[in-house]
Amino acid sequence: MASVLRRRGRARTAIGWCLTSVLALVVLTAVAACRPGRADQSGNAPLQAGYEFAISRVLPSVVEITAGKSTGSGVVLDKHGYIVTNAHVVGTAKKFTVRVSTASQALNARLIGVFTPDDLAVIRVTEGAYDLKPVRWANSAQAQVGQIVLAMGSPYGLTDSVTQGIVSATGRTVTGPTIAGKPPTVIVDAVQTSAAINPGNSGGALVLLSGRVLGIPTLTAQDPEIGGPAHGIGFAIPANTAVNISRQLISSGRVTRSDRASLEIVGETHVSSRRKPDGVTVVRATKGGAAAAAGIRAGDVISGIDGHLTRDLAQLDNVLVIYRPGERVRVEVLRNGNPRQVTATLGSLRS
Repeated sequence: MASVLRRRGRARTAIGWCLTSVLALVVLTAVAACRPGRADQSGNAPLQAGYEFAISRVLPSVVEITAGKSTGSGVVLDKHGYIVTNAHVVGTAKKFTVRVSTASQALNARLIGVFTPDDLAVIRVTEGAYDLKPVRWANSAQAQVGQIVLAMGSPYGLTDSVTQGIVSATGRTVTGPTIAGKPPTVIVDAVQTSAAINPGNSGGALVLLSGRVLGIPTLTAQDPEIGGPAHGIGFAIPANTAVNISRQLISSGRVTRSDRASLEIVGETHVSSRRKPDGVTVVRATKGGAAAAAGIRAGDVISGIDGHLTRDLAQLDNVLVIYRPGERVRVEVLRNGNPRQVTATLGSLRS
């Protein structure tokens, strides 16, 4: 009897050892599965592999643009050689050279169209379109704060440069670069990012790890104390705006309808007798446009909209971005020095 109990004891001991081994194996497996930065079969961590995937997919579609003595970046739109960039990159130039990388041959390009209010322009190569690789666009309306993004372009002429960051905020409204003789640039629904945006990055690509372009890097915030760039605070034109405006420029060379509200006037800043700006003088009200339909005419001074002061053209544009085409607003007008109010149904900003 005693020998049987001993055998059963050994059996129980063996079973207990097996169960302990199985539990230990399960625990080790779970720990290994949860270990951060676990390498894939290629030896790369998943996050690093994501970076490499996005860069390899998009960087061949980001080009360096030379416009006279200045350089910037651009993004290939389609297989026909169209490239979207910033209006302030092309400036007043009509002809350009485009380079995909330092090892590639420079291609000639010409201007297709410019839409200064959104700081966008489209150019097209006159040869070698088959060498260009179009990008894939993200739906910028779905951008989320915290998404990892990469800024690709040619800062300081350094072709094929990449910086990293996150989406810091969405839905920003920022004043863009001023172009001489053109209306003020106001970027609506801009994507704010911590990725470094340096001179030459303008017109390039802000890219998600999915390999889709979320926006067009355009400017960096300025530090009001030192007057220089505020590092880590950059802004990009959202992809949806870039695609919408680009398609219109390609189709007709101009923008016939945007999502931006407009009084449909040509104006200039009015200066008071005290030499201070106090409104926007209407130089011309487009026939059949929002202002003309409301009874506003040349010579009138627009001093406010719905109680918001409009002391100059930039302030007028900043007020109008609050609204959408089709909305009705009260416009405060001075005619021969006499104040009056009119109601206007806003039109769509166009070029």
